[in-house]
Amino acid sequence: MTAIVLVQPEIPGNTGAVGRTCVALDMELILIHPLGFEISDKRVKRSGLDYWPHVRLAEYASWDAFLAARAPREDQVFLFEEFGARSFYEPDYPEDAFLVFGQETKGIPQAILARHEGRLFKLPMRSEVIRSLNLANTVSAAAYQALRGRI
Repeated sequence: MTAIVLVQPEIPGNTGAVGRTCVALDMELILIHPLGFEISDKRVKRSGLDYWPHVRLAEYASWDAFLAARAPREDQVFLFEEFGARSFYEPDYPEDAFLVFGQETKGIPQAILARHEGRLFKLPMRSEVIRSLNLANTVSAAAYQALRGRI
């Protein structure tokens, strides 16, 4: 199954909205600590509405703990950043893909990017005045693209 991985998310409302998207698309939500909020934060649940209890949630203390537990193949890992070398339209996503997104203010940590060279993708934007999109919006667009042809 395809999973959404949020690395050190900072804004509870975004995480709640992503959880709601995961429920809608039957995806797992994986959170990599540290988080910028408590998972019990009512703002997470408010954004996730009454769907939050249905989120298939896994949490890991670090990226290394995630790698040790899940042992993803390199072709399963898709990192999304505004400066990605390739468009998110290009790859064929396997059914067991991990779609990885970083902090709202800092993105994916450099150490993680360095370990997964060649796995960096971006959502194309037409306007030159926009640097990045909201995390929850980006996750939704990428999730639907990854499932294209399967839903």
